[in-house]
Amino acid sequence: MFRRIGKNDPCWCGSGKPYCECHMTFDQKISRARFAGHEVPSHKIIKTPAQIEGIRESGKLNVAVLDYVAEHIKAGVTTEEIDQWVYDFTTKHGGIPAPLNYEGFPKSVCTSINDQVCHGIPSKDVVLKDGDIINVDVSTILHGYFSDSSRMFLIGNVDPEKEKLVRVTNEAVEKGLEQVKPWGFLGDMGQAVHDYAKKNGYTIVEEVGGHGVGLEFHEDPFVSYVTRRGEEMLMAPGMIFTIEPMINMGRPDIFVDDSNGWTIYTDDRLPSAQREIMVLVTETGHEVLAW
Repeated sequence: MFRRIGKNDPCWCGSGKPYCECHMTFDQKISRARFAGHEVPSHKIIKTPAQIEGIRESGKLNVAVLDYVAEHIKAGVTTEEIDQWVYDFTTKHGGIPAPLNYEGFPKSVCTSINDQVCHGIPSKDVVLKDGDIINVDVSTILHGYFSDSSRMFLIGNVDPEKEKLVRVTNEAVEKGLEQVKPWGFLGDMGQAVHDYAKKNGYTIVEEVGGHGVGLEFHEDPFVSYVTRRGEEMLMAPGMIFTIEPMINMGRPDIFVDDSNGWTIYTDDRLPSAQREIMVLVTETGHEVLAW
């Protein structure tokens, strides 16, 4: 997995420092974990300081886009209008909406309402109504670096059951974030999210999860929220991934809309909620790069 390198050679990360002063101890920890049977990140997954700075700047734009949406979203707005806001704000500030034309996706943002789990396609025919809940999922490319985050919005007077679903989803992400620390495991985070959702009577979608991000839109590892503590990939400083559980009010079963091949719904048509943040694992804990 790692190429052999002399301790006085320049470090593989591009820092210019000798390997022994930079990532040698890091690689030794990775090797011990791999020898113990754990899944470990490759060097490709670990971002360099320069890459992290570029991804951080992309994340700032992603957050600004969602802040703009938060200021303007309300009943009577179409999801097509939201798409136009995202496109205009992103491009005005030098970015590119990552979803636009990604594997054929036709819009600049995903707008998923009520029983839509994710990948809702904006449309001039979809008008937000009082009582709706909607996930707006924004992804940005800035100077070649990718960022990704989403938020739930409550439109007007939302009934208590939907409000609780959104609140618990937000809280579950925070519970997971508490577990993001160097040399822990993605399963630590995943179980924290799952346990909190289950405690509140909800289920989590298994087939769709988070992902690495930064140099590409979707990178390894796949991030699940139906995992156990001490399992899944080792979290190492320099990893960047999303925490984005999709939490259902009813059963976890889902289906894809045959008419567009993208939008995912709950099988029982009960509401679903999602929150997505983009997280960097640091030497001492974590940094949220987009929310």
